[in-house]
Amino acid sequence: MVTVRPDAPDPGSRPGLHRVAALMPDPKPDPSAVLSGGIRGLVEAAVRVAGSVPAVAGAATRLAAELGKVAVGQSEVEPARGDRRFSDPTWTENPGYHRLMQAYLATCAAIDEAVADADLPDWRDRERARFLATVLASALAPTNTLFGNPAALKRALETGGGSLRRGIGNLFSDLRHNGGLPRQVDRGRFVVGRDLAATPGAVVYRDDVLELLQYRPQTAQVRKVPVVVVPPQINKYYFMDLAPGRSLIEYAVSKGQQVFAISWRNPVKDHRDWDLDTYGRAILSALDAVAAITRSEQVNLFGLCAGGITTATVLNHLAATGNERVRSASFGVTLLDWSAPAPIGMMSAGPLLRLADWRSRSAGVLDGRSLASVFTWMRPNDLVWNYWVNNYLLGTDPPPFDILAWNADTTNLPSGLHRQFLEIFEKNTLTKRGALTVLGAPIDLKQVTVDTYVTGGTSDHLTPWNGCYASAALLGGTSTFVLTNTGHIQTLVCPPGNKKSKYWTGPEPGTDPEAWRKRATEHAGTWWEHWAGWIGERSGPKKAAPDGPGDREHPPLADAPGTYVHTQA
Repeated sequence: MVTVRPDAPDPGSRPGLHRVAALMPDPKPDPSAVLSGGIRGLVEAAVRVAGSVPAVAGAATRLAAELGKVAVGQSEVEPARGDRRFSDPTWTENPGYHRLMQAYLATCAAIDEAVADADLPDWRDRERARFLATVLASALAPTNTLFGNPAALKRALETGGGSLRRGIGNLFSDLRHNGGLPRQVDRGRFVVGRDLAATPGAVVYRDDVLELLQYRPQTAQVRKVPVVVVPPQINKYYFMDLAPGRSLIEYAVSKGQQVFAISWRNPVKDHRDWDLDTYGRAILSALDAVAAITRSEQVNLFGLCAGGITTATVLNHLAATGNERVRSASFGVTLLDWSAPAPIGMMSAGPLLRLADWRSRSAGVLDGRSLASVFTWMRPNDLVWNYWVNNYLLGTDPPPFDILAWNADTTNLPSGLHRQFLEIFEKNTLTKRGALTVLGAPIDLKQVTVDTYVTGGTSDHLTPWNGCYASAALLGGTSTFVLTNTGHIQTLVCPPGNKKSKYWTGPEPGTDPEAWRKRATEHAGTWWEHWAGWIGERSGPKKAAPDGPGDREHPPLADAPGTYVHTQA
C-alpha cells in the first residue's frame, strides 16, 4: 500500500460540470477567431484594470514606498503562512535573497490591490482580472528559476548537476506525454482496486451507460433503506472510495448503511448523443435493481458535483410523476444555481463558450484532458509551479498523492450532455421553471420535497459555498446545509482523524448565506460524522445484513471496482 499525506493538495482541476464553457448557437465557428476573441475578453479585463487610474496609481504609490523599505532593509513584508516556496532558510538568512523575496511579495500585493480597487461592475470581469493577476504573479516568482531558487541550486551542487539532468528528462517527458504541463503524480504508484477504490463489493447491474456496485456489509445488521451514490460524469466515481481510511463509502458501510455506487462508462465519440435523458434513464434502471436486491421501496440518493445536477433532474422527474421512491437526497459541492459569483465565471466569455461547444461537437466527446489545463491554471502555485520546481529544478519525481492519482485518471464527456451542461451554465436553467425538460418533465425544483443534505467548502474556488447554499433554497423540502473549512474535492474526502477539520451547522437555509453563517455553530471534526447521523435517521430500521451481493436476478458480474472504471480516456 502506498502511503499518502492526508493533507494532499486539492486539485479541483476536474470538478465535473466545472470544466465547462457554454452553449452558443453557431454550429461552425472559426476556431482561430473564437480563440482570439476569448483571449481578447481576458485582455479587455486587464485593460479595464489598467484604465482605473486611481486604483493603479494608489497601488503603484504604495509599491514604490514598500520597495524603498525593502532596499534599506526596513520592510516587514513576509510570506503568507503556508507559502512553502520560501521555506528554505536562505530566504531569511541571506540579505540579497531576503530582499528579492520581499520585492516579489510586495509586487504581488500591489497587483492584487489594483485589481481589487479597479472599477469593474461586472463580477465576471472581476474574475477574469483576478485570474490574470494570479497567473502573472505566480509566474513571476523567483523560485521558478534556477538562480532564484536556493534549494534548487544547492541540490544541483550536491548532485554534481545530476538533478538538472533528471529535470531536463522530466521536462521532455512532460512535453511529449502530459501536454507540456508538469506531472502532478506518478500514477504507476497506484493500482485501482488495490490502493484506490478498494472497498470490497461487486458489480450487480450493468448496462451501456453504467455499472452498479454493491458494497459488502461490515456490520451484522444494516439499515433497510440503501444509499445510492451518483458521481459526476466527468470524474471517475472512486474519489468517494479513494483509499482505505479515506473512503466515504467505506465509512458509510462501517456505520451499517447499505451502499451502492454508480460507475459511469467512459464514453467515446459513438456515444455523442448521450444526454441528461440517457443518464437519467440509466439511474432509474439502477434504482430498479437496487429496489429488487434490497427489497426496499425507497432509496437515499447522494449526488456529487455535476452528478448532483443529474440527481436533481431525476428527482424533478420523480416528483412530476408522483413517484416517492427516493427518501432523501444529499448533494456534495453541487451548484444548481449558477448566479453566484465564482472564478469559473471568467469562462463565460462568448468566444470561449463557442469554442468549447464547437470542440466537443466536432469530436463527439469533450476530451477529459483537453480543458484540464485551464482549471489547473486556476491554481497555478499549487498545481503548476509547485511541480515545475519539484520535477524540473529539483529533478525529483512528484510525491504519491491519492487524490492527484485519481485526478489524473481522466474521463470524457459526451457532446450531448456537454451541450446541456453548457446551457445550464450559461442560462442558469435549473432555476427557471420550465426552462429545461428532462425525462419528459419540465424543471421545477420546488416540487422536489424530499429531505436534502447540502455541503459546501469555505475554500472551494470552483463551487463557492454560498452557491452551494443557494442550491438548497431551490428545492422544496426540508434542507440541512453543512459548511466545511476545505476546498472542492477535500470537502468530500474528509475522513475522521484530521485535527484541522471542522464544519458548521445552522438553521434551515434561507436567502442570505452570510446571515446563516453568523448563526451557525462550529464543530471540530468532519461532516462525515454529522451526515452519518442524518442519513441514519432516514434509512429505516435495522435488519440482518445480506449474505452476499445481488440476488437471483442480479448475480455478481465482477468484483468491485468493476470494469468500466479501468477504461482510460
